[in-house]
Amino acid sequence: MLRRTFTRILIALAAIVPLAASPAHAVVEININKGNVEPLPIAVTDFLQGELGQKISEVIAADLKRSGLFAPVNKSAFIEKVSNPDAAPRFEDWRVINAQALVTGRVTQEGDGRLRAEFRLWDTFAGQQMTGQQFFTQPENWRRVAHIIADAIYERITGEKGYFDTRVVYVAESGPKTARKRQLAIMDQDGFNARALTNSNDIVLTPRFSPNRQEITYMSFEGNQPRVYLLQLETGQREVVGNFPGMTFSPRFSPDGQKVIMSLQQDGNSNIYTMDLRSRTTTRLTNTAAIDTSPSYSPDGNRVVFESDRGGRQQLYVMGADGSGQTRISFGDGAYSTPVWSPRGDLIAFTKQSGGKFSIGVMKPDGSGERILTTGFHNEGPTWAPNGRVLMFFRQAAGAGGPQLYSIDLTGYNEQMIPTKSFASDPAWSPLLE
Repeated sequence: MLRRTFTRILIALAAIVPLAASPAHAVVEININKGNVEPLPIAVTDFLQGELGQKISEVIAADLKRSGLFAPVNKSAFIEKVSNPDAAPRFEDWRVINAQALVTGRVTQEGDGRLRAEFRLWDTFAGQQMTGQQFFTQPENWRRVAHIIADAIYERITGEKGYFDTRVVYVAESGPKTARKRQLAIMDQDGFNARALTNSNDIVLTPRFSPNRQEITYMSFEGNQPRVYLLQLETGQREVVGNFPGMTFSPRFSPDGQKVIMSLQQDGNSNIYTMDLRSRTTTRLTNTAAIDTSPSYSPDGNRVVFESDRGGRQQLYVMGADGSGQTRISFGDGAYSTPVWSPRGDLIAFTKQSGGKFSIGVMKPDGSGERILTTGFHNEGPTWAPNGRVLMFFRQAAGAGGPQLYSIDLTGYNEQMIPTKSFASDPAWSPLLE
């Protein structure tokens, strides 16, 4: 069985035969639909053998902790020293330190130079193995292996897909505020393996991932001409989507990756258009004297959420994918912007400006159930993790030098800064890597 092979190197996955009884009776689980969830104590042992095994276990533990759903037990509390990850552990030694789940594993070098990493997840109270898998890859991909293992653990315990084996494209900002240089950059979701995608002094904005290819769309002012580009991440090949009169804003892919939806400004107002990437034909979806922008498809491709000031100030509207049935859904105090539909289809995230502050919030597609997750001096630009449980956004603090990236889950309690080498804004989360 193969799983998520990226850039053709890559990672082969095979199930390990369970050591104990069927995991159907395991008691370890997290109900992530309850709201504020108490983190599950989990022990992640150092993978045998050597420094690389320890590094992989540290990345796994960090991923799980950052989700807010797991509380890795401090290694200093461990009683048993696992010397054979194939053998059942002494469950009583893990129960006494309240480790409700246990992760063991090993890393070995194959004869052909590939890395073999394997793990087992144990339910310490039921006294049985929950899952086990092994992976083969090139040694330089060890961090990806760790993220994939963390995804497997997350999925087995929560019943939901993980989001750790993903990347984030963003705008890296450097230099003084009056002459800020902006480049496209990409990194793993935890901030590691960052690299630049563009290298020029031209302004770049609003990078967005394709849902089914390693490709992004973004806006650039190259040559002082605002254009929408497509960039192939594997090859670096770039092409112009189209040359349009006036300004072009907020390009985003359709769920099938066959269209780009965007806002085009003409004669002082902007309207929403789609472009078919195969035929390069455009279709106009809105036709008002207002500013209609920031469109985002529902995951089934049948509807579009966007922002418009047609009512006097920025509010959120939903329409059919053909432009029909344009209906306002936001009615709270303040201005609403940057809407983005959850991959699960159940929520729309947004930026809200009210009382001199900026908030990141969510609401249902009909506008009900509005909840504010975080508020600050300047928060903006939410993007969803592919499982629809976590958001990333950028924050500019009062008096600070530049914006930084943050993540927050749907409870609003687990907010964390994402480390970047430079100032960072406008993040966009990738789908799970293939």
